[in-house]
Amino acid sequence: MPDDPQWEAPEGSWASSAARRRNMQAIRSRDTKPEQLIRRLVHAQGMRYRVCARPLPDLRRTADMVFRPAKVAVFIDGCYWHGCPEHYIPPRTNSGYWSEKVLRNVARDRDTDRRLQEAGWLVLRFWEHEPSRTCADKIAATVISRRPRLRKI
Repeated sequence: MPDDPQWEAPEGSWASSAARRRNMQAIRSRDTKPEQLIRRLVHAQGMRYRVCARPLPDLRRTADMVFRPAKVAVFIDGCYWHGCPEHYIPPRTNSGYWSEKVLRNVARDRDTDRRLQEAGWLVLRFWEHEPSRTCADKIAATVISRRPRLRKI
């Protein structure tokens, strides 16, 4: 049991301690505060979107916001998990594992960007520390500019 002082991480576990394991399991992969705030601001501008959806059905990766008709995929990246050049600080405990994990995340992000761009999508990426209003305004302006035009008969 993790609360037991005698508890040890299971063989092959990525956690260096029971406390670290609980901490890491509590981290959200979606619906973070920055995502929720940006979504609320974009929604208030009349924009509608899919949340935590796959832009491409055969791509096993999800974007935080997907605007399908405009082909815009939005990602709100956490500074730690995605290696923010301003705020990423390598961990002191188990640094080899976590630094490699972040490097793999960054490589996967670039691969996702490339694949979506090849399929005709525009990828917008924002850091969690960027002002939410600025992000929401850029998202709305971009989606509006890329919306398919209605034909007049």
